[in-house]
Amino acid sequence: MADDGRLLRDVLHDAARLLLASTALALEARADGGNFAEAEGHREARWLVAAVLDVAPGELGRLLSVGYRTPVPTQARIHAAARRRAAGEPMAYCVGTAPFRHLVLHVDQRVLIPRPETEIVVDEALRLTASHPGGIAVDIGTGSGAIALSLATEGRFERVIATDLSDDALAVAAANAARVAAAEPEAAPVEFRHGADLAPLHGVRARVIVSNPPYIAYSEAAALPRSVRDWEPTVALVAADEGMARYTAILAGAHALLEPFGWVVFEVDARRAQRTAALATTAGYQQVQVVRDLTGRERVVLAQHVPA
Repeated sequence: MADDGRLLRDVLHDAARLLLASTALALEARADGGNFAEAEGHREARWLVAAVLDVAPGELGRLLSVGYRTPVPTQARIHAAARRRAAGEPMAYCVGTAPFRHLVLHVDQRVLIPRPETEIVVDEALRLTASHPGGIAVDIGTGSGAIALSLATEGRFERVIATDLSDDALAVAAANAARVAAAEPEAAPVEFRHGADLAPLHGVRARVIVSNPPYIAYSEAAALPRSVRDWEPTVALVAADEGMARYTAILAGAHALLEPFGWVVFEVDARRAQRTAALATTAGYQQVQVVRDLTGRERVVLAQHVPA
């Protein structure tokens, strides 16, 4: 008789047991000032199993209630993901996906894991360009493509240009773009270009330039959470000039690339928000604003190009 697979409840139990026995997760929790408690282990196991099964966490309860049997290949994937998570690897890398706004993006160690706070950057870019359709949106340092693909699917742009210094990151973003285009054929086309800062954008005239650039100072890197410092790509995290180098480079050249009254929208570290805003003002931008995230931290800087 063919193997119908183990009951999902047993597979879930095994995943939780692996996580609860993890020294790496216990140390991670301790570094954050808490303990990796039993409730947290079971919660993480549910997230992990749901992600591997490609269902919403809420759907997991229904599968458990009907006695769903997990196919052998899926059991192996769940077990492998749980072992990686137990070693301290971030959840998104373990399961290979991360949610961002209405998208589910494929991610691995070639790119940063999209964060919920970055969704505010997209909110602001969409708000500032909502008055009329068309034009070009630019995403500098696209990583997984989270910002670019959100602008392409939610905005009303003619096209989106996404750049990155890393060929590996561009490969991840392009694969995500192909999946999004297949699922949402009405989305604006996204073009990917290789290069640093504004170098790949010669001749472009953009309505909005958006960036979540590296902004951690080299001196601060050692203090990052272990799950970030040890797993996510350093090139996407740290920058010279105490974390300000990428902002300086983009602001210096963005005037030449923006349409009249176009905008620059940056994600910033709260420690550098006011310094970035002052830099934009000094560089001749107007309507410079700092926007706070839902936790009250200064998270986004907006700056408008007003022609002389």
